[in-house]
Amino acid sequence: MRDGTARESGFTLIEILVVVVIMAVVISLAVLSMNVTGRDTQVDQEGQRIEGLIEMLHERALIEGRDFGMRLEPTAYEFDTYDSLHGLWVPLNQEQEFRRRSLPAGLAFQLELDSRQVVLVASDPNQSGNNASLLAQSGSLLGTQASSAAGGLTPAQQAALLSGSTVAPQLAIAASGDNTPFRITVLREDTLSRALISGDSLGRIKLRSSDQPNTADTPATDRTS
Repeated sequence: MRDGTARESGFTLIEILVVVVIMAVVISLAVLSMNVTGRDTQVDQEGQRIEGLIEMLHERALIEGRDFGMRLEPTAYEFDTYDSLHGLWVPLNQEQEFRRRSLPAGLAFQLELDSRQVVLVASDPNQSGNNASLLAQSGSLLGTQASSAAGGLTPAQQAALLSGSTVAPQLAIAASGDNTPFRITVLREDTLSRALISGDSLGRIKLRSSDQPNTADTPATDRTS
């Protein structure tokens, strides 16, 4: 009987330890999912990505002498370059790192230019059709193979022009080095966790992650050299 009692209490102790381990794992997952630590990894990753892409285009603008821009929608963004020949802002979707991206579910953008809030709207699906008419009328984009060859446009370039816009993107990245001060907020709508990407008139970019105090006088992390 004593041996049986010892074995029974031993199994009970093991069961208790298993329950404790399971509870610890569940609590750890809950802490991460509820952002009790004050850091939203997904928000910060998006902020870091956007910061890096803007910095890359600043360098390209100065080196290549081209104007670039960032076009923001409530939950998506893309980068454009200005085609002076056709008078269009053309998406950089052919370049993998600068392709159009949508934010993960639950995240959204806010944008300020020169300390003024900008209303973000979704892209117009009819824009490409308008561009096709505009380019055909001007003779820049020609429908036949012969005219396409004469214009020197590859099919990929034609597609890019068709998706271009005469409307400039909100955020300009100019070859001259002159820039409009901006602040992009990546916001999680249900918890209000946010990452802030800001730039000044000299093109210096700063990032404030979601676990840093969200106050105007708190210095952000300067990622420029």
